[in-house]
Amino acid sequence: MESFQVGVDIGGTFTDCVVITDAGELVAAKSPSTPPHFAQGMLNSMAAVAERLGLPFADFCSRIRLLTHGTTVGTNALIQRRGARVGLITTKGHEDIIHIMRGSRGIDSRHLNQLVHFPESQKPIPIVPKRYIRGVSERVDCMGDVVVELNEQEVERCVDELLALGVESFAVCLLWSFKHPQHELRIKQIIQKRAPNVFISCSVELAPKWGEYERLTAAALNAYIGPVTSNYLRQLVEQLKKAGYRHPLQITSCGGGSISVDRAIEAPLLTLDSGPVSGVTASQYLGQLIGCADIITTDMGGTSFDVGVIAGGRPAYNSVANVAQYEYFIPKVDIQAIGSGGGSLARVDPVTQTLRVGPESAGADPGPACYGKGNTVPTVTDADVVLGYIDPDNFLGGRIKLDREKSVQAVEKVAREIGLSLMETAAGIAKIAEFKMADIIRKTTVEKGLDPRDFTVFAFGGAGPVHAGVFARELGVQKVLIPLNRIASTWCAFGAATADILHVHEQVEIQSSTFELARVNRVLTGLCKRAMDQMRGDGIKPAAVQLRFSIDMRHRGQMNEVEVELPTAVDRSSPRLTLALLGQLEQAFYARYESIYGKGSSYGDARLEMVTFRVRARSATQSLKLRRKVKRKPADASAARTGHRSVYWSDLGKSVKTPIYDGAQISFGQTVSGPAVVETTDTNIVVQPQQVLQVDALGNFELHFGK
Repeated sequence: MESFQVGVDIGGTFTDCVVITDAGELVAAKSPSTPPHFAQGMLNSMAAVAERLGLPFADFCSRIRLLTHGTTVGTNALIQRRGARVGLITTKGHEDIIHIMRGSRGIDSRHLNQLVHFPESQKPIPIVPKRYIRGVSERVDCMGDVVVELNEQEVERCVDELLALGVESFAVCLLWSFKHPQHELRIKQIIQKRAPNVFISCSVELAPKWGEYERLTAAALNAYIGPVTSNYLRQLVEQLKKAGYRHPLQITSCGGGSISVDRAIEAPLLTLDSGPVSGVTASQYLGQLIGCADIITTDMGGTSFDVGVIAGGRPAYNSVANVAQYEYFIPKVDIQAIGSGGGSLARVDPVTQTLRVGPESAGADPGPACYGKGNTVPTVTDADVVLGYIDPDNFLGGRIKLDREKSVQAVEKVAREIGLSLMETAAGIAKIAEFKMADIIRKTTVEKGLDPRDFTVFAFGGAGPVHAGVFARELGVQKVLIPLNRIASTWCAFGAATADILHVHEQVEIQSSTFELARVNRVLTGLCKRAMDQMRGDGIKPAAVQLRFSIDMRHRGQMNEVEVELPTAVDRSSPRLTLALLGQLEQAFYARYESIYGKGSSYGDARLEMVTFRVRARSATQSLKLRRKVKRKPADASAARTGHRSVYWSDLGKSVKTPIYDGAQISFGQTVSGPAVVETTDTNIVVQPQQVLQVDALGNFELHFGK
């Protein structure tokens, strides 16, 4: 009996489901998301795929051998401020850490005005108000030695006070607890004794790292989204069991793989940003198949534009994340996002009289003006409709009809304010969004010492292929790839389906050169044991586990650290460095440091420091084998041409009668020369003038720019 590997990704507008059959066939479906009851949207999308397969829903569920789910429940709880009432316990005298924050207030270089002009920025609404924070007497020094023993009677009193105030979860973070976790774990035991069913988040179990603010924030955020996420996942597991699914559920994580549902219930913070990360996971997998090691991933949806980087076949990682202006420690694939999606609103600044696009979004409800739900402010999607990029009668393959007249009315309002024509204004809205996309890609790559011109852009999501031809040309890249034809708009769900099981373990052990080999090897061995124990708990056999070790290093006295992988000669199953391998590690640090900060920026005579040791334990799950088509002489795609319509091309400065192609009818080896629009099931590919679209042997669309 045929079995299936399934990935589901919940977005703000649609829930996507991708099924991989034993024969390597891909079947995808979309269903509207159903907030606040997201589980129903997930089941609806799975039912839609079952219908396409011609199977009863229960029969389909019983045949699923692996189901991996990407959830946005935690993210939505943070954005909408609908998390739990959190009680925070920390070291006495340090109760205000989460309110003081860092000097930047969580503002980075993408928000330049707020960064250089503080009056334009403000602190976020506290996720833990001061009345729910308690300090307890205890103290551990930086060496891990206990200076003041934990006052357990004081802890009991604080817990009782917070419970009386109605807290629904607890966050525990003490100074230097990652060097001596016993105090935090004892507080957890005291809370469990008094409130057995309450959610508890300890910093040493989630982010055992140096940096009290980021560590405390991680624990607090985890406690804030913990109850709502864990309740959702438990209910979902029960619903899937009733539907006929009999295997453990996997949840996509921000680390670039999947974790067990039990681990996701314990640490829901790992699920934040897991949707966009799944797009990177899928792109890495496809890149390995086609021999493309350097990729810029671009995911454009309704509200945001998400960028990831794969260099040398491996995603770029980051150990610090930012959500709602709160910085926190978590090992994750580095995703940079801006508010530039199809629903981004276009307005005229009343002071400067200039056109601005985003970051505010119309979202799914009311959505763009063309949705006919009451919005009268133009969006990027409205501009695309006016320009002719999107056929209002064939949106999402004809499943949704758009009102072009409402788009025209919305854009005309802005056109009158800035004194431009309707088409010039619509083109300006699209161009501003596209240039913002190009700018965030430059920052994402150049800040890592990478040149975007050396990369291939993967464009996916509902709106990515529409605008990729412009933002990629601005970057100077030579090729854009729209992956696997009709799977591009459900690419993150495909990434969930192909995600490996992945657990990341870290330990801070700061030491300066000359390094002590015994101390280094002791830490590596401990991490190896923790990783293998975790995998055994997930039912993974040791032979199926791959371990990859790295160390965050820096010049002594500096704050910024560089992640350096251990030399390949190290035995992964029993990691031990030798003096020779240690020398290779130091040279790898200098090379990596200069690739980021410029040649000659490192200083070989300075002492180095090791800070954070890390292991990524991975077990492959995907069994997908895509079939390539036999090469043949390229042909044109005239048979796939469905007609013409008027499209405005800003490069030409006029509307042109433009050929329209059905993407489903374009086969391997055929080419489409721009200007043209290729309509696929869930998105359009806009081929700008002087660009050529080709289909490769796997069904990917390749947009070429020429030399």
